Amino acid sequence: MRSLARGENCPAPSEQLTVGVRCAAPLDVSALLLGRDGRVRSDTDLVFFNNPVGPGVSYHHGRGQGDVVEIDTRAIPADVDTVAVTASLDGSGPPTFANAGALVATVGPLSFEITGLTSESAVVCVEIYRRDAAWKVRAVGQGFDDGLAGIATAFGIDVDAEPEPSPAPVGPPPGVTPVVPPPPPPTGGASAMHSDLFSPTHAEVAGLGIQKQGSKMARVGLQGEVLVRAGSMVAYQGEMRFQALGAGGIGRAIRQHLSGEGVPLMKVSGHGDLFVANAAAEVHLIDLDGSDGLTINGANVLCFEPTLSYEIGRVRGAAAAGNAGLFNCVFTGRGRIAITTEGAPVVLNVDQPTYADPQAAVAWSSSLQVGRKANDSFNLGTLMGRSTGERFTLSFSGRGFVIVQPSEQPPGGLIAGAGAGQQAGVGGSALGGILGR
Repeated sequence: MRSLARGENCPAPSEQLTVGVRCAAPLDVSALLLGRDGRVRSDTDLVFFNNPVGPGVSYHHGRGQGDVVEIDTRAIPADVDTVAVTASLDGSGPPTFANAGALVATVGPLSFEITGLTSESAVVCVEIYRRDAAWKVRAVGQGFDDGLAGIATAFGIDVDAEPEPSPAPVGPPPGVTPVVPPPPPPTGGASAMHSDLFSPTHAEVAGLGIQKQGSKMARVGLQGEVLVRAGSMVAYQGEMRFQALGAGGIGRAIRQHLSGEGVPLMKVSGHGDLFVANAAAEVHLIDLDGSDGLTINGANVLCFEPTLSYEIGRVRGAAAAGNAGLFNCVFTGRGRIAITTEGAPVVLNVDQPTYADPQAAVAWSSSLQVGRKANDSFNLGTLMGRSTGERFTLSFSGRGFVIVQPSEQPPGGLIAGAGAGQQAGVGGSALGGILGR
């Protein structure tokens, strides 16, 4: 094994290269395909766990043995001059490389130990680059303090860019309820049976758009498209297409991974009736008129109209972990969203100092100022384990509302934040930070 020093370069050992990165701390390894200007051609040139295959480049999870990037230089597009392989701390271990242990990148028989890192949380390890008609390897070791997002931004990816919102679905004018013909009388087995199940109480509701179907389900009268939580569909009638969207864009996927917050989405398009639910949780509808946003835990989002957009935002001033976490989803625009709660909630009007348990505060007006209030005094009793059980609460001030559910159990588990916004329904698979990992 030949060792490289920082800044050293040498010919690539073969046309097909295996680049590995190892560290005692858990890492996320990625690769960027860069043009002659040193920038990506598009967001898809970032190859990582949520976008594992690019032209001539593929990402492979190391299952605890170090992630690997495979590079076939013969398949690299002609307008790509460099493949930069990077490593970033995944947030579950030390916050910087100062205490992360040895960081070593290998390219076949070449080895490069990256030393001297302090406040950095991400590193460009090595570059595979063209020189005339040949390919070479350069040991880089350049650090970034702001993680994978910092690397992505440095090479031309706008992590704050959002997809264009879809046009509003065509429907009847406001205030006009479409005329829906009565359903035909039941035939076959239903006509030969009698039950309160066949009463109008259990019939599907009418109307276009997102409606409540009882207290624990939403019905979407679809003529166009709607965005729903992945894994939440329980039934549908008509012609529909389902498309998985993950977090909704490379930038949002990065922010979701860094924050542990977000909504695993699928886009449903077509026409007919779509029914969605999540573990029999209570369903509530909120109409946004564009004058204020809605801040909500991603785990409590069921579905929303495509005229709304959402961002993963930091809960400023609140450092307590819990249902509210440090990050939540902030919805803006004009449209309807269906949310869920564990049990029937109370909606508090913030007209005086207002406090809520972090596990119970589901959503609130985005214009509110949010902080953290310590309730337990730190003293000998605290050290001996005596506590009120209400050590921290979220504080709210300003003008707006707070939705509080009668449950302090986080969605998906008993550990604070378990399940979170990354859980695709309750029956879905854990997404490990970003869909598909």
